[in-house]
Amino acid sequence: MIEIKNLHKSYKMGSNALHVLKGIDFSVKEGELVAIMGSSGSGKSTLLNILGMLDVADEGEYNLDGMPIKNLNETKAANYRNKFLGFIFQSFNLINYKTALENVALPLYYQGMNRKKRQEKALKYLEQVGLKEWSHHLPSELSGGQKQRVAIARAMVTEPKVLLADELTGALDSKTSYEVMDLIQQINDKGNTILVVTHENDIAHMCKRIVYLRDGVIVKDEKVKQVRAKEYVQ
Repeated sequence: MIEIKNLHKSYKMGSNALHVLKGIDFSVKEGELVAIMGSSGSGKSTLLNILGMLDVADEGEYNLDGMPIKNLNETKAANYRNKFLGFIFQSFNLINYKTALENVALPLYYQGMNRKKRQEKALKYLEQVGLKEWSHHLPSELSGGQKQRVAIARAMVTEPKVLLADELTGALDSKTSYEVMDLIQQINDKGNTILVVTHENDIAHMCKRIVYLRDGVIVKDEKVKQVRAKEYVQ
């Protein structure tokens, strides 16, 4: 599903360059649930941004679902993102003046789906995350956990091949984090490929594999016995 070879990325810092990724080799099979861990500055968010086509590597190969991702103009990159990828962010990135339903339906608007169909589909995904009756509420009327559920529904509504989650529990308390991870595990149980960037050890162990980054290189990549979040959700 994801194949990366010899990935390098540097950023210019004045007259110097900061070498963030230093030859990453990494692959993810369909249906995996992978945590990417590392301290601040280890390169994990840069790696996720490249996987999400929000940034471009300086060197190396990236194949997504058998397609080489290189030399894409912004329109093509946006089309691929919309087709293949769903994003979940720590800060939710919801539009404040739009209802939960409108937020979830937005990616379908960009796909050109008509209003009736996209509202039906958005409602279906809100129901899947347990928020059907909150569909007409604004983000300001929702708790942190509910906002993240809306964000997950929005990421899922285009039925992407891969979900990319950047510190998705970073803004949540422990109980809510485990509820969100229970939902992520349920989505993964249906066969979705999911990558979770996290600095939280307990969250990482709710995945099936942990990749550790340090100073721009992978120092460890191991399968782990998955802890089911449901056990912690009362």
